[in-house]
Amino acid sequence: MAYEDLSKKIIAGVGGKDNVKSVVHCTTRLRFKLKDESATHTDELKDTDGVITVVQSGGQYQVVIGNEVADVYETLIRVGGFADGGSVPDDYEDGEKMSIFDRFIDLISGIFTPMLGVLCAAGMIKGFVAMFVAFNWLSENSGTYKILYSIGDGFFYFLPIVLGLTAAKKFHVDQFVGMAIGMALCYPSIVALNSSKTVLSTLFSGSIFESQIHATFLGIPVVMMSYTSSVIPIILAVWFASKVQAFAKRIVPTVVKTFLVPFITLLIAVPITFLIIGPVASWLSDGISTVCVAIYNFSPIVAGLVMGAFWQVFVIFGVHWGFVAVMMANLASQGFDPILGLSLAASFAQTGVVLGILLQTKNQKTRGIALPAFISGIFGVTEPAIYGLTLPRKRPFILSCVAASIGGGIIGFAGTKMYMMGGMGLFSIPAAINSKTGVDGSVYGLIIAMAIAAATKVEPSVTYNAATKLSSPETGQIIPLSEVKDEVFSSGAMGKGVAIEPTDGVLYAPADGEVALVFPTGHAVGLNTTDGAEILMHIGMDTVELEGKGFETLVQKGETVKAGQPLVKFDIEAIKAAGYPVTTPMVVTNSKNYHDVKLAFPAATEVNATEPLLQLD
Repeated sequence: MAYEDLSKKIIAGVGGKDNVKSVVHCTTRLRFKLKDESATHTDELKDTDGVITVVQSGGQYQVVIGNEVADVYETLIRVGGFADGGSVPDDYEDGEKMSIFDRFIDLISGIFTPMLGVLCAAGMIKGFVAMFVAFNWLSENSGTYKILYSIGDGFFYFLPIVLGLTAAKKFHVDQFVGMAIGMALCYPSIVALNSSKTVLSTLFSGSIFESQIHATFLGIPVVMMSYTSSVIPIILAVWFASKVQAFAKRIVPTVVKTFLVPFITLLIAVPITFLIIGPVASWLSDGISTVCVAIYNFSPIVAGLVMGAFWQVFVIFGVHWGFVAVMMANLASQGFDPILGLSLAASFAQTGVVLGILLQTKNQKTRGIALPAFISGIFGVTEPAIYGLTLPRKRPFILSCVAASIGGGIIGFAGTKMYMMGGMGLFSIPAAINSKTGVDGSVYGLIIAMAIAAATKVEPSVTYNAATKLSSPETGQIIPLSEVKDEVFSSGAMGKGVAIEPTDGVLYAPADGEVALVFPTGHAVGLNTTDGAEILMHIGMDTVELEGKGFETLVQKGETVKAGQPLVKFDIEAIKAAGYPVTTPMVVTNSKNYHDVKLAFPAATEVNATEPLLQLD
């Protein structure tokens, strides 16, 4: 029932079912494509229990759920009555008003997201098998090794088939056509041609594109490439197939479309892939890899510092998928990737900061977010930590970026490389083991970087108070503190809070506590609540100059008061007649002891005295 209620609130928050074009999920987020993002209720969604935050990036409206996203997604599909009985395709639309960069990120994430779990699982198995061989726990000649290795390596060997399926969904191609193209690229006799000793001729002799020709198609030389484990060739091939399929659907009679459309599509797309798309895509992949490695080789340490510092920012905006494409290109062309590994300290930097918050906070809600965020961070999933804890508090997020940068620099210095697409967090370590050299300094450097990044924590001097609420001290209009015409308050220098434009001349205690301060002029009162909040209420601006005229103080310093008890009476008309505003800021002067200070009801514009006003988390 909890998931059902949450799903209903999410659907309402994104503007209703009719506003949803598509929705998928990744490790932590529901990724919506909406018809009109202005119809959403983002603030309400952010304040919904079960939602960590909302991110609008790359043409997607992303609702961050955390570790339970798969269960929420399944319920949301059912509750919302979306198409296909539990699966709504993440549609690729050429006409969408997205920048080229956003479309690239959307394309990569849409193709890789559906298989991400199995991709990581296969990489983890392959990595652990390599580690077992390095430690002499397994022999490469044993049946155990061969079976386990086939689980991990098989997925990557036949990756073009898997990508053929996911790319077909993205480009609106018959999924079996996409898979068939991938199968052709991985077909044993085609793979064997690439290493054939029979050379018919040589093309582009003397250039970087020099290629030996082992076969022809209708007399046309075929430049053979290794397509197993490749990424870019199959994606471009399926995109081309989508154009051929669209053409075939227009010319083929409806009665025979079922078999003639895929017949025409495959008959045109596959040969063109071998003749043009495959070689060009492979050269493009090699070029991308060469450029990235050249940048890395210029200074691995600087590259690590930069990648580590900004990786979590990349994650926030979803652009980290671009580096996944780079890694896959490097693995296909060189057998290793030195780039993505530079980011591996970032999740441990986040985890260290979250652990610091977890050990210090008294707020049960914060602990409820911090514990699962800490666990998921160990395994490389940092969105719950970023959106739920560190980013809203700014300083912990900055500390984690600094720690991740230091860790990235160490990884660059150690020369760590990734030899497979493996798991995340701790499970990424086996992927850094070279099957030829075993566990060497580059692996130990990665582990040291992770440990140093994880040592980051927030200041031990900050102890977070338990969550509490404060009622309104006055009746009147709610005004953001930033709009108060006094820089001391509007800048937040005194603390976070809110202001009231009062309509009734009585100041009430917002909570139980002890009066810590009463100005002789009666215009300001300080209160230390029993829950640990330190409150300052200041009636009007520059009203100290009235020297007490128009104010009647009802309490004394050190007096114990109850919530709702009158503290000061003041004459609104007399104060205004003297030329002074009566706008009353109420600030939490020890705001640093709370994770957040916000309105109890964000949409409220007016409030009555003693009604809930501020939520201190």
